[in-house]
Amino acid sequence: MSTIRSLTQDWSFTQVGGGHGTKNGEWLPVSQFPTTVHVELLKAQRIPDPFLGLNEWEVQWVGESDWAFKNTFEVSAKELAAVNVDLVFDGLDTFASVEFNGHKILDTKNQFIAYRAPVKRYLKLGANELVIGFSSAFLKGRELEQAHGKLHLWNGDSSRLHVRKAQYNYGWDWGPVLMTIGPWKPVTLHTYNVYLTDVDVRSDVSEALDVGVTVDLTLSEKISGGLASVVLKSAQNSVILSESNIKVGSGSARAEFRFSPGVLELWYPVGFGKQPLYTVDVTISDSEGNTLDAKTQRVSFRRVRVVQEPLVDQEGLTFLFEVNNIRIFCGGSNWIPADSFLTTLTPARYRAWLRLLVDGNQNMIRVWGGGIYEHDVFYDICDELAVLVWQDFMFGCGQYPAYDSFLKLVELEAEQNVKRLRHHPSIVIFAGNNEDYQLAESINIVDYSDETSDFRKTKFPARHIYERTLPSIVQKFCNIHYHRSSPYSAPGTVTTDKTLGDLHQWNVWHGSQEPWHNWDLLAGRFVSEFGMEGYPNIRTVDHWLAGDESERYPQSRVNNNHNKADGFERRLELYLVENFKHAFDMDSYVYYTQIMQAETLASAYRLWRRNWRGKGREHTAGALVWQINDCWPTTSWAIVDYFMRPKPAYFAISRELRQYTIGMTRKEQKTFANDLSAAQFTITTVLEVWGTNGALSEKKAKLEVTCFDLYSSWTTQFSKDIVLAPNSSTELYSGDLPGQPVRTKQNEVPRAIIVSARLLDASGAVLGRHSNWPEPFKFIKFPAIEDLGFSVKTSSDGESVELSTQKPIKGIILDAEGEDVEWSDQAIDLVPGDPQIVKAVGLKGREAKARFLGDGTA
Repeated sequence: MSTIRSLTQDWSFTQVGGGHGTKNGEWLPVSQFPTTVHVELLKAQRIPDPFLGLNEWEVQWVGESDWAFKNTFEVSAKELAAVNVDLVFDGLDTFASVEFNGHKILDTKNQFIAYRAPVKRYLKLGANELVIGFSSAFLKGRELEQAHGKLHLWNGDSSRLHVRKAQYNYGWDWGPVLMTIGPWKPVTLHTYNVYLTDVDVRSDVSEALDVGVTVDLTLSEKISGGLASVVLKSAQNSVILSESNIKVGSGSARAEFRFSPGVLELWYPVGFGKQPLYTVDVTISDSEGNTLDAKTQRVSFRRVRVVQEPLVDQEGLTFLFEVNNIRIFCGGSNWIPADSFLTTLTPARYRAWLRLLVDGNQNMIRVWGGGIYEHDVFYDICDELAVLVWQDFMFGCGQYPAYDSFLKLVELEAEQNVKRLRHHPSIVIFAGNNEDYQLAESINIVDYSDETSDFRKTKFPARHIYERTLPSIVQKFCNIHYHRSSPYSAPGTVTTDKTLGDLHQWNVWHGSQEPWHNWDLLAGRFVSEFGMEGYPNIRTVDHWLAGDESERYPQSRVNNNHNKADGFERRLELYLVENFKHAFDMDSYVYYTQIMQAETLASAYRLWRRNWRGKGREHTAGALVWQINDCWPTTSWAIVDYFMRPKPAYFAISRELRQYTIGMTRKEQKTFANDLSAAQFTITTVLEVWGTNGALSEKKAKLEVTCFDLYSSWTTQFSKDIVLAPNSSTELYSGDLPGQPVRTKQNEVPRAIIVSARLLDASGAVLGRHSNWPEPFKFIKFPAIEDLGFSVKTSSDGESVELSTQKPIKGIILDAEGEDVEWSDQAIDLVPGDPQIVKAVGLKGREAKARFLGDGTA
């Protein structure tokens, strides 16, 4: 029988030759396993916390030192008697030399590869010693760069391009330079006669939704008279189908099944149906019926297509995901590694992150190409929570090489990870890299007229990886769609084409630094990156300041170190000063950047969801914000900070991704009296209102539009019955903004008209609401606080807050003194006659305090 034993106990580590970490020959016990050096040094109090202050720069020596990990484990007579005994290393970070009982058994060069070494001949009864020596990946990378040449990149040290290691370790524009090192995944002892090297369960779901299933088995060697059984079970563990006595003497076998529509339940993304999770049990037996090995794989069945077809009313092609014949608008986030120290991540933490995503009405996550192929548990949870996964291969922002030794590592890495991930129903696309074609375009090294070369001898050698190696591996080992890059338009077309493929839209913040109000003009067919920075919760800021009050101001040295984005000061202030009258004290700066981030990102989702106009008019089919998470406490584009405290933008996005939403724009139209005069003109203000429906059936509702004058008691309202088309946006109103006079001079100040639009169901319940304010907000003379009639009442149970007002209020962010509260909403716009209740888990009856535009701080 195949037996796997995890080696988790009695590990110790040392700095080779001694140094700041340990004395020469001093071995420290590890606190956990798997682990990495920084984690252990921090727990042993040998280094300061690199997440605090400027301590990141106190620990750079760790990544440039060599380290060793040692384990002694007992081997039983039964294990010794096995025909084969292997040591299996699921992940070593990164350059390691492994010795077992004094014999060298392995050299490793890739963090993303699992290694297996036969050790039967070195095995002893009783105590056996395993030593893993790790060389500095940074220094090895510099040596490889000297040997093979310096290449172009964005972010980090250029030597990273030669090293198959999580690229964000080298520093990114949101993360620190922390070069991890050590055994970051499990180490196991595997004893066996014969074992299953591969179980490939694939399904083919037709347009009619009947299901074909193939199960391909591969053994470690041929076995005379060997038999296999395959059992398909439901989530309730009932047997759906089984087949036994499958001959596997040749070392491989296939079982095939076909099911009529409806026999198997299909897996659907969140909001569109169920997520039935089946299991396939495979057992291998010898000719005498003795079990040799058994494996269980969880599977689901769904039909997924990436649809790229002509639109009826615009140039280019769609780029959309269709699941079980349903076209899905993908509203989601980009995912980076959730910690600089990956071994500290637990299944519970992964689940909490992905639960936040789903609770925020998001349905897709993109695993970005500068981190890791995530742990199995990440994808298991995505399967359970019905989150669609866009999976990059691990290449990011670089001109990667393609010399032979590098290419061999990439081939094995791709094969292993495709095989490991392919059974997950959540994974709907593999993309070759992150922004490598964009980088190539920026330095003019890509020839899009050439589709036939080998590419290895060109200035863009990694095209061989993205257009030859990876697609062939994906096609061979799975049925998942392959996309050359993110972003990527189409063969022969630049990545900035807005009519094809996916788009990274960074002309808000980066690039031409467009106003966020132009998101509709910046739309692509599928926007897989866009973003705006915002400070995290003030408690997170105070955490990294570590009690140093002298650094508690926005431009301080420590705050500067906890924002890695180039030119962030200029960019933050550009968008702040264009839109807000704002204050500079620490708490206020947190507030104003947060409300700016919320306004920016909500606007993007609102305008792009409007572009989902029904079949043949899916002008924008997805929006994935950069980014949901952080790997350390910092200011970044994240919408939830390192400690899982959602920023107001998280809630603003959540509102825009509800099943039913309403959106508005107001635009001024200037009309000249004739072609000669510049002084004679009229300015009218046009209001447009639309609704969206994420359900698959039409929705009858009432549209209620109420207008308020901020400086008087004037108000007007109109309503009408409307029908929202299924799985689409619907235009509801276009006309003059009520109450806004036509202007004939540029110095005529428009009335401060606030428009509140709501969708109401037959019972009067609010399906969706949105307020539209005159912009920029900096021109608004907000009423005195005492004239607002603003009320914040804590409920009798102390766990919710009711907000009401007698005048419109913009951008309410709630907080309370002391420990943090889990709020159900933030960045709230409030109008008279529409009170809102906000849940406040952990408020415990405390008084809630509110920040808002015009609260007297600026």
